[in-house]
Amino acid sequence: MQDITQLLQAAAGGDRRAADAVVAGLYEDLRRLARQHMRRAGELTLLDTTALVHEAWLRVAGRDFRDFPDRRHFLAYAARAMRTVVIDLVRAERAERRGGGVAELTLNTAIAELSPQGGDDILRIHEALDELAQLEPRLAQVVEMRYFGGLLEQEIASALGVTDRTVQRDWQKARLFLAMSLKT
Repeated sequence: MQDITQLLQAAAGGDRRAADAVVAGLYEDLRRLARQHMRRAGELTLLDTTALVHEAWLRVAGRDFRDFPDRRHFLAYAARAMRTVVIDLVRAERAERRGGGVAELTLNTAIAELSPQGGDDILRIHEALDELAQLEPRLAQVVEMRYFGGLLEQEIASALGVTDRTVQRDWQKARLFLAMSLKT
């Protein structure tokens, strides 16, 4: 099989087979990302790992592949797409019940240790991350790539064009911001 970067470049040129080959080549990585999202979402969605991968692929397939110069960028965007799939499902479930007497849970741990137990918790994390993206976009990217994408600091640094130490500092700042946002 061809190198993923070459396939991404071909897909950026409009080659649909290359785009499908990218997904086939990264399918296990995508399933790993989906398992992480499903573990965090718990019993909140009717999707299984395979369905989440396919839903995310439908969102990724609509993008211009020029946005994905390499494997890391593709997986980072796929992680973001999976996050939006889970968020959309939680919002839909929440809209159906409109409160339903669910007790609110206060999370007061750092983002790395978070394991939301309900739809409201996932939405609060999502909203806090959106607020962080408004203030400091790179910090939000670090959180998405590390927490939602499962990438290592070195991979994040390479994708963002910064040093490993910068990623570590950004991660610390983002964790503090999110922890403070989730306390209120």
